[in-house]
This record gives sequence, C-alpha cells and structure tokens, in this order.
Amino acid sequence: MKYIFAFVFFLALTPLVNAQGSLPNSFFEGKSVVVVSTDPGARPVLAWQQLADSVHKYLVKAGADPVAYFELEQVALSEARQADYAKAFLQRQVQNIILVTRQKENLSIHVGPFSRDGKIISSASLFGVSGKDWNEAGRMLAELGKTAKSQNLLVIDVAEFPSISTQETAQSVQRFLPRNPLNLEVFKLGIPLEGSSAETGAMSYFRYDLYGKSEASILAEQAAQKSQIQSIFEANYPHQIELLTEAKTSQQLIADRVQFLLVKVEGRQADLMKSMGLEPITGEEGFKTVVKYYIRFLVRDELFIGPEWDADPDWRIALTRFLENLKK
Repeated sequence: MKYIFAFVFFLALTPLVNAQGSLPNSFFEGKSVVVVSTDPGARPVLAWQQLADSVHKYLVKAGADPVAYFELEQVALSEARQADYAKAFLQRQVQNIILVTRQKENLSIHVGPFSRDGKIISSASLFGVSGKDWNEAGRMLAELGKTAKSQNLLVIDVAEFPSISTQETAQSVQRFLPRNPLNLEVFKLGIPLEGSSAETGAMSYFRYDLYGKSEASILAEQAAQKSQIQSIFEANYPHQIELLTEAKTSQQLIADRVQFLLVKVEGRQADLMKSMGLEPITGEEGFKTVVKYYIRFLVRDELFIGPEWDADPDWRIALTRFLENLKK
C-alpha cells in the first residue's frame, strides 16, 4: 500500500521535480559521496557542513548510504584535484555521487552514478529534485525513494566529513610546475571552449553560481568567449592555437599536433595556490574567487602554471597576464 501511495505522491510532485531519468539502482544498494555547494548570500546563513547535517537525514530516509561529505568547490578546484578525489572514491568503493546545490531562492539535490574516473560524474543530466529549501527538496527525495526497497542497512546517523590524505593529493601537487613549457612554437595549443563537450567534466555545473543557466545563455556566453579569446590570443600569443568544441582523447589531440592544452580553473585564491604547491595568500585576498590558467603538456601530463602568480577575478585579465608571463 505504501508503494502505491508513494507512486501517487510522485505523480502529484512531477511538475515540481527537476529530474532527468530516475534514481540509479546503485543509490539503494551502494555507498554514496555527497558534494555540497552553498551560496554564502543565502539566508539563513549556513556553512556547507551545517547544510550537510540538515540534508543527511533526508538522504537516509530516501534509501541512500551517504558515507562522506565534501565541499564541491574543493573537489572541483582543478582537473588534477578532481582526479585525486576520484581515486580516493574508487578505493572506498563509492557507487554514487549526490550533489547538493543551495542558491538564494532554491535548493537542488541531484544523484548520479560515480563515473569511476577523474570526471567523477559522466554527465550533467542527472536525476534531481528542487525545492525552496533543504526541507522541501529533502522531503521530495525521501518520498520518491519509497518507490524502491533499499538494501543499505548499516547507515551512519550523522554526516561525516573525512579528508583526502596528503599522500592522495601529493602526486597532483608535484605535477604543477612554476615555470613555462618549452616548444610552444612547435606544437599547437588547444583551447577547450566553456559549455562544450571539450570541457574536462560536469562537476562545476552544480556550483551554486553556475547551476541553472539556460542553454541559450550558455551558447551566447560561449560565442562571446570565443571572440574575446581569439582577440586576446592575437594580441599576446604568436604561436598556433586550436579552439576545441568537441571532446577528444589525448592521443587524438597529439595526432593533430596539439601537444599542449590550456586549462582554466576557478576557485578561492588561497585554495588554488595551496593545491598547486604554492604558499597561499591569507585574509580577504585569499578568500576571493579568482580564475587561473595553466598549460597541460599532454605527452608527459605535466602542468605548467608559469613563473608568476597571475590569477584574477576577471578571466580576461587572468588570461592576458598568463600569456604575457609565457614570454618570460
């Protein structure tokens, strides 16, 4: 009887549910890692850990086994950092990724299978529910979870916040080199355009400041970005470039003489610096969200951040500074 009621409840909620597909079977029979992003301007003010505590009971009621909570901005700080977390999730036999996004007027919970590689999730098109706050969205998910019998029996009662060990992150830090790459004049520099399948992954889509952008908005931003990138490169970079709008493997890029890849990362300045092996800036400047560019050498998977720290909140300034520093 309760399953009939849950199905009727689901039909009643359908117009309010922001979902694609359905909850994966592994949600009910495997470990889940929860990644949280919260707008500091949302009210009442909650740290991401407090939001995790508030959401945890609803995830358990829905049938999940949430074994660890992390801040999205830390996990998706860079491609290398994301790969480190993915390795740790793989070792812990994680099956699912749950993404909690809190904005000023909305909270969304999305669920998808762990991709088992450095992208963590294979697509931004995940099953999800949305509500005005964690209570509304949480209750929706809990009711929808009643349509299946959960095999997750020994579930922790409170949210846990483990850290990725120094050993697990040391490898990516060592790969960041504070100098410029050689032979840029010989091979092409590939530039993935944002909003295209050439991007490294879908995790950042669920950041509080990016989630919910329309396809038209993304396409317009991509068109504007392409024009501005070309202008900046024409003024500051004398070598060959290739704009990438489709995903390609490293082998395919190298075959096309693209041995270097321009990578854009965005996050809190202190976090980015620490993740790249640099002494982080403290105070208000360290907390500021900035854009940093670096070059990935595909043949040896080395990451060149340049001889000087050149991040800036404006991606145009950050890119111009980075290209100017390439001449040093």
